[in-house]
Amino acid sequence: MTDLDSDAVATLFLRDRSALHRYVRRLLGHREGSEDIVQEAFLRTCRHSQEVVEPRAFMFTTARNLVADSRRRTRVANTDTLGDFDGSNVVGSSESPEDQLLANERRRLLEKAVARLTPQCRAAFTLRVFGGRSYKEIAQQLGISPKTVENHIARGLRETHQYLRQRYQLK
Repeated sequence: MTDLDSDAVATLFLRDRSALHRYVRRLLGHREGSEDIVQEAFLRTCRHSQEVVEPRAFMFTTARNLVADSRRRTRVANTDTLGDFDGSNVVGSSESPEDQLLANERRRLLEKAVARLTPQCRAAFTLRVFGGRSYKEIAQQLGISPKTVENHIARGLRETHQYLRQRYQLK
């Protein structure tokens, strides 16, 4: 269908809306956000109506891709919450000499924990946690995929936290 008019688009939406909703809910595993994805898939189908040969297939494929994007954003958001190191008391900003000594000791422990990471993991972890870089920026700088960056940062967090927990339990 190369010349899709507004009546044909409306008919397509009315005819396939409930099936598209079921499809999106099944892919998401919940209802939350499904209406937005269905509407966006429909809008994209309308926008590309002049180029689309099979509008129904295009709409369902678009919905599937939007669900995948939504899952990816959720997964990145979950791994992106690294925690606020300023509020973690790892490095304090205190006045007394005792507090400064404790802060220096914590800083040294954190440096040792990070130094134990593999070079590429350490680079990705440091750029993200201390440099505030995005996964995409890190991937470009290190010449690796964003998924690999995500894995390195997750591993860096896990190993760093494990090292710090072990060190504090021994004392």
